[in-house]
Amino acid sequence: MITMPDLQTALLDLLYEVQGSDVKLIIGGGFGIFLRDAHVRILGTRTLLQEWPEARSTNDLDLFLRPELIIDSAKLKPLGDALERLGYKPVRGAENYQFIKPGSGASEAGSVKIDILTGPQALFQGTGAKTNGRRAKPNPSVGVHAHPVDAATTLEKGLLSETLVGHLSTGKPWDGEVFLPHPYTFLMMKLFAFRDRFNDADKEFGRYHALDMYTILATTTEVEWRYALELRDEYEEQPYVIEARRIAYEYFSATDRLGVIRLMESPYWRSGLQLDEFMSALQELFPSTIQTASEET
Repeated sequence: MITMPDLQTALLDLLYEVQGSDVKLIIGGGFGIFLRDAHVRILGTRTLLQEWPEARSTNDLDLFLRPELIIDSAKLKPLGDALERLGYKPVRGAENYQFIKPGSGASEAGSVKIDILTGPQALFQGTGAKTNGRRAKPNPSVGVHAHPVDAATTLEKGLLSETLVGHLSTGKPWDGEVFLPHPYTFLMMKLFAFRDRFNDADKEFGRYHALDMYTILATTTEVEWRYALELRDEYEEQPYVIEARRIAYEYFSATDRLGVIRLMESPYWRSGLQLDEFMSALQELFPSTIQTASEET
């Protein structure tokens, strides 16, 4: 079984190995949300919601790379070298953008999985990198690709710098800087992730994506909220933002919508969480003029 401290140690090991290079890691996924939850709790500042769910567990690291690393192979090479030195192996079928480090005795239990991701495919147009829906590949290759996330339109906007403090797997104390996506970016990605998973039994029917959306909004500070509204207005005509607004309306605009139902089915859901305030904030950030036929009549 992998734990949050295990993931933190794995991430610190990686930061140690790429120190002094151009590799700056943006941490998404469940562990990124865990880190932002911890950051805001320590900060003690006012947030959008006062009631937060318990931080959920996760078993992998989602590492987002700035597109410049994919475009310039020389800048990306230290990451590939670090993964090799640390004993990570490519995942079959997702070679070079998913890696796994087996647990003790080469067992699956206790293994650490890393997903390498980056921003939208459009950012690589006119560069030497090769892209398709599955991967962005540097040219020349250095053994690391990244899965492009088209919904991460604002990936580099409003990043939160976080110093990770702990111990390496050798026991040596170490700290390193990582970056966390802005809540607006996180929510964009989670809306699309939920849309793609709400009928997938292997992915808990998207329940953890719905829970993550609540946690992201709950931990949004006043400064972050104001900037999120600016991003909403700046990107309102972007196709993926338009689709995100549709998803937010279809699945999260009322208590009988599937996204809200999935949220309340989560094992981390509890009475007292601010459901109405969550829905209201999400609709304000992703407003929609969509109406169903019954509502129009």
